[in-house]
Amino acid sequence: QVQLVESGGGLVQAGGSLRLSCAASGRTFSSSAMGWFRQAPGKEREFVAAISRYGVNTYYTDSVKGRFTISRDNAKNTVYLQMNSLRPEDTAVYHCAAAAVAASRSDEYHSWGQGTQVTVSS
Repeated sequence: QVQLVESGGGLVQAGGSLRLSCAASGRTFSSSAMGWFRQAPGKEREFVAAISRYGVNTYYTDSVKGRFTISRDNAKNTVYLQMNSLRPEDTAVYHCAAAAVAASRSDEYHSWGQGTQVTVSS
């Protein structure tokens, strides 16, 4: 299993930016695709973005395209989610997760971080 710890969440005004980080333990990080999911109170978990094991392929849900960027630094065992032009509807707990192959379905991921809260005020 890959242990994942998110950081970088917080409170930001609409239009602002945040950069989330997800640090992985061990040396298996580079063999895993990584994804970001979010869940708002009363809502189902939602796919946000994913990146393939070497960062060649990236995927985004339509609502964040052009605003969010997923990236990874395998040498640092870290995946990032740069979030720009944030909107109140982006408010959620954001989780990073690891999978064998990049996917948009949460059940494809075998390891999950504890989550970090992102709150966007209007």
